[in-house]
Amino acid sequence: MAGGVWGRGRDGPVGSLTLTALAEGIRASQGQPVGPSSTGPQAEPEELGPEAEPYIQTLTPAFEAQPGNEVVAPTASSEIGSPPNVQEPAPERPYQVSQYSWEEGTLADLALYTAACLEEAGYAGTQATALTLSSALEARGQRLEDQVHDLVRGLLAQVPSLAEGRPRRAALRVLSALALEHAQDVVCALLPSSLPPDRAASELWRSLSRNQRVNGQVLVQLLWALKGAAGPESEALAATRALGEMLAVSGCVGATRGFYPHLLLALVTQLHDLAQGAHSPDSPKVWEPSHRGPPHSHASCTVEALKALLTGDGGRMVVTCMEQAGGWRRLVGAHTHLEGVLLLASAMVAHADHHLRGLFADLLPRLRSTNNSQRLTAMAFFTGLLQSQPTAQLLREEVILERLRTWQGDPEPTVRWLGLLGLGHLAMNRGKIRHVNTLLPVLLRALGEGDVRLVGAALGALRRILLQPGAPVRLLSSELRPRLPPLLDDARDSVRASAVGLLGTLVRRGQRGLRLGLRGPLRKLVLQSLVPLLLRLHDSSQDAAESSEWTLVRCDRALRWGLLEEMVTVAHYDSPEALSRVCHRLVHRYPSHVQHFLSQTQGYLRSPQDTLRRAATVLIGFLAYHTSPKGVSQDLLDSLFQDLGELQGDPESAVSSAAHVSAQQVALLARAQVQTRSSNLFRFIRHRHRSYPTRPHPLYDDSPFLRRSLAGRWSCLEPR
Repeated sequence: MAGGVWGRGRDGPVGSLTLTALAEGIRASQGQPVGPSSTGPQAEPEELGPEAEPYIQTLTPAFEAQPGNEVVAPTASSEIGSPPNVQEPAPERPYQVSQYSWEEGTLADLALYTAACLEEAGYAGTQATALTLSSALEARGQRLEDQVHDLVRGLLAQVPSLAEGRPRRAALRVLSALALEHAQDVVCALLPSSLPPDRAASELWRSLSRNQRVNGQVLVQLLWALKGAAGPESEALAATRALGEMLAVSGCVGATRGFYPHLLLALVTQLHDLAQGAHSPDSPKVWEPSHRGPPHSHASCTVEALKALLTGDGGRMVVTCMEQAGGWRRLVGAHTHLEGVLLLASAMVAHADHHLRGLFADLLPRLRSTNNSQRLTAMAFFTGLLQSQPTAQLLREEVILERLRTWQGDPEPTVRWLGLLGLGHLAMNRGKIRHVNTLLPVLLRALGEGDVRLVGAALGALRRILLQPGAPVRLLSSELRPRLPPLLDDARDSVRASAVGLLGTLVRRGQRGLRLGLRGPLRKLVLQSLVPLLLRLHDSSQDAAESSEWTLVRCDRALRWGLLEEMVTVAHYDSPEALSRVCHRLVHRYPSHVQHFLSQTQGYLRSPQDTLRRAATVLIGFLAYHTSPKGVSQDLLDSLFQDLGELQGDPESAVSSAAHVSAQQVALLARAQVQTRSSNLFRFIRHRHRSYPTRPHPLYDDSPFLRRSLAGRWSCLEPR
């Protein structure tokens, strides 16, 4: 039967012994009585079940015992199913077994013949074969794992040549039978063929995944290999690919009950190792299931395993949220991995909260791990899970708070950044502000950090505090007045945008007090930031420009300037007429601040951004036109005239032409100031709305720079 079903994959015969003959022959060589084995296929049919009868009938007819329980084995030249050559036993030994050479490949033949016998056998036959096979291998007196390795290698070599259907399924049942008793040995034997990927190995992994009696054991062994406890780094990578194959099979994730959080953390930590190591590509791309062929990188394979783990457990929304937020791309990035972990934790808080307690419990010992990747990944997960109130309640708040404060003293900026994020989550996970006396000093101190992540985290946490009921607006206005204005001109785009947004949120929360003439610290902060906000409407950073527009609208509403239309027009169309009306209103509303406005604007004349240099030049021209000579010092006018003169040689023609017009306005203002001091003829004009109508209105050319619009933002096609 074996020859007809399986064919000849080798030059010699498929095999020389059946399992029964092999087992009894070994017992005979060791002087043990020969009889039906309690674990072998010779057990009674009623003990194994009716479906075992074809299996028994397949194994035994070709090799019958002689009278007196003498066992005769066929010679090596006989084929399976042919009549055996009977020999008389030697008188000195009641049992005679032909010599069997355990050469390379013989165990592979044995595995194939075993699979052939299983074609007609059911579950009971499979169990009997596994027990007999184990007994035979153990009786050889050799290490069992070595023999299992040989069998698995034989299956790897022969399975690709087997026909689809029952022959191949029978061979795969041999592997499952081995894994049931020797899962660790089977996994160790298969792992070397998983790196690089092998089609036969992938099929064997998937067959193990479909067997619910063995898949849990195999997954546990792969988890240990992934953690690096069972071998080198290459073994962990092979285990990752094997996990991807197994978890992709529907229903396999259910076998991870009891160690699901452990497996998830191991996969995410593996991504961290890959991102920091040589295995991560320079520009990683996540492999999509629709693409043909295997994943092109270890990171992509790990991501697919993680997706399969989440999807198989009902976390499809977690996978979707990660895709929409770019979380998978961040997870495989060398500098963005922890951001991806935070996104994953947030998605699980929202859509997979049934695993949060287990994750939180597994994270705690990892927070003190000596492995840097494991520790940082655990810290990021810990920080993200603090957004879940029930999860955060697993530890006393004082313990969590003390841990996060300890992170602030760590020399590594990444740890301090995660600590800041955690403090923000902890302070507001019940919808109200707590621990303000502890939280605010840490956040305010972080505004002076050099790491952009720390500053961004502090600004974000302060904004979330302001959005909560009972926010300390007056306290924050006082504390932010010396700290926030420098951040409005920070060289980092994200910091500028966040700082401007925080100011807008502060104005929005203090709007009622500002309308009543209160909020002295906040009013001073707004006036101190007014010029940067007007100029940042032309920032090269889209986020900073839009944030400035939003904040100016909040200021206009709170302070009742009535300049909403003008602000929007300046922001989107860079209109000189609208800017002139804005300057007119501000100069006559805050005459004592005009000199400060001009001095601030002068600092932007040396900006590296062409748009800001031109905007500052135009703003100086309109401020000088609407300003009374009494409100500006002669020294400031001289300094402005000198700087504008230098700008007339600017390589950007739009800047140089605007500087020429503004320099004329400064010169006219200086002349008017001299005339005011030398003659009393113009004293009556000082009390009029427009101080000096004899000065010509400045005329500027249209800005050559691209205007910001929704069409450009959304990449809409321009009308034809």
